[in-house]
Parts: sequence; structure tokens; C-alpha cells
Amino acid sequence: MDINSDMGEGFGVWEMGNDAELLNYITSTNIACGWHAGDPARMKRLVEQAVQKNVLIGAHPGLPDLAGFGRREMAISEEDAYNYVLYQAGALQGFAHAAGTKLHHVKPHGALYNQAAKEMKLARGIARAVKDLGQDVILYGLAGSCLVAAAHELKVPIWQEVFADRRYTKEGFLVPRTQAGALIDDEVVALKQVLQLAKKSEVSAIDGSIIKIQADTLCIHGDNPHAVEFAKKIQAALA
Repeated sequence: MDINSDMGEGFGVWEMGNDAELLNYITSTNIACGWHAGDPARMKRLVEQAVQKNVLIGAHPGLPDLAGFGRREMAISEEDAYNYVLYQAGALQGFAHAAGTKLHHVKPHGALYNQAAKEMKLARGIARAVKDLGQDVILYGLAGSCLVAAAHELKVPIWQEVFADRRYTKEGFLVPRTQAGALIDDEVVALKQVLQLAKKSEVSAIDGSIIKIQADTLCIHGDNPHAVEFAKKIQAALA
């Protein structure tokens, strides 16, 4: 199973997470493209570091909401979603090309990801953008969501994503961060969820119900204070 992490999510002098260390324990990285976090210098540096460590490079485009870290919903159209993703991912694709490699995937960030998981028009806009970035570029989308359906409809390569450090609703969506218990900060609990996903293709929802789920790529959030320790133990367990 692929292990991915969101990275480069600092801005100015402010840094988030330990990206350099985390690159040792993952197989693909999602690099912020400047709209919710990140900047050209961080993008360039992370692409170069990922190349050195043989980590697959992905774009992590978000809504134009730096103040809200891209986690506040916005009313946008399908064409907006297309433009936002193509613009941001295209910039990272340029840095990848300059480093002698290519863009492997696109994973939307925050509210854009969660809105597109439930709204087919936004999912189509994102899938169209990924398709136009190149036939080999993969879309990472929430397992079982509209992002997956749109990718299938438009014949875009899709890796269905699951999470090590987030709880699920009984409908298969992520529990909102504003709700108690949405985040998993216990390594033992996180590891149990990962092994359940890997071995049984299922996850326990926050209400205790069991959801069948396809797991192609596993996310460990880079802004989680326990991210490096989670990644070490998860990598070892999956191996």
C-alpha cells in the first residue's frame, strides 16, 4: 500500500511538521502549491528532496484561502475547480520537470477535497484538470466518494485514499475536524485502523459500524504532531 503525506504546508517563516524526516517513511508526497499554504521555494526544495529519496511527487492544490488554511468551504463552480487545480498542479509540474522527474499525482486539500467528495460537479472539474495534466497523472481521492466516480467517468487513473489518523462517519466520509474525536492521536489506535484497512479492506466508523472500503493509498497528515512516529510504525507494520 502506498503511504502518502501532505507537505510543504508552511508560509513565510512559519513551518509545519517535519517534512525532511517524514520523507524517509513514505512513498508519495503531496506538496502544497501556495494557495492554502506553501510557496515556490518550499515547492522546489521538497521536489528535490523527494527525488533524492525516491518518493513519488504529487500536487496538493487547495482553495484560495491562505488565512483559513484552505479548510473553509467556498461556493465554487465546476470550472473554478478545474482552473484552481490546473493552475496549482501545473506549477508543481514545472518544478518536477526542472528536477528531472514528473508529476505522479494530484490530491486536493482540505475543503476542496471534502466538498468534491460529496459534490459531483466539483469532482468532475478536478478530474478534468488531472486528465489535462497528462494521461499518466493519478488522482488521489477519498475512497468511495464522488472523486472516485468522476475519475471512472472521465477515465482518469484513480487511487482510492484512506486515512491513518482520521475517523470516519457511517456514510464513509471523514468526520469534520470541528467534531470531537475526528482526529486519531493515539499510535496504537492509528495502527489498528491501518491494519484493519490493509488486511480486511474495511474501517470502523465513529459510531462503531463497519464500512467496506478500497485502500490504494494511505494518508498520514504531515501536520499531525505524531506524524513521524506514526509513519515509522505504520511502514514497519505494512512491510
